[in-house]
Amino acid sequence: MKILNILGSSRKNGNSEYLTDQMLQDVAYKKLFLHDYHIKDIVDKRHTEEGFHLVEDDYEDIIQSLLSHDVIVFTTPLYWYGMSGHMKTFIDRWSQYLRDERFNFKEEMSKKKAYVVVTGGNKKIVALPLIQQFHYIFDFVNMEFVDYLLGQGNEPMDVKMDEEALAKAAYLNDKLKTQFEVI
Repeated sequence: MKILNILGSSRKNGNSEYLTDQMLQDVAYKKLFLHDYHIKDIVDKRHTEEGFHLVEDDYEDIIQSLLSHDVIVFTTPLYWYGMSGHMKTFIDRWSQYLRDERFNFKEEMSKKKAYVVVTGGNKKIVALPLIQQFHYIFDFVNMEFVDYLLGQGNEPMDVKMDEEALAKAAYLNDKLKTQFEVI
């Protein structure tokens, strides 16, 4: 079993990445920064006769990586009470791959497990609708939503002061170490 961490932040070494790194400490995983890839917005062709066309960008590489992993950790800062634009564009493009005859995307996604890590302002109140949104997304593709981790932090490295989030990251880390290769 292999873990892929998909980071939706527009900044490396931020609160979201730090908290995820704590959760995945000493566990073998691949880190993928959406910000490092050129991903075009989707042009919705679901209801047209010609359907979707292949898009010339880096998305195909990301999908191949996604499909080759068993556990996906979706990491995003809380931007304006939702996921980052990078993460939203990434998920929006699933519409295209749900109809791509080269893949059985929904069936493949149903074999995967998902975790979500979100950092932002008052985590207990404003981040929960985003967690619910991820839950609906995973339900749509029959993907198992295992757990989520919320951290509080607006300024760089504020999350290091969130003892509750760090404790849950350690708890999840212990669980993952029993299931995956420890490095």
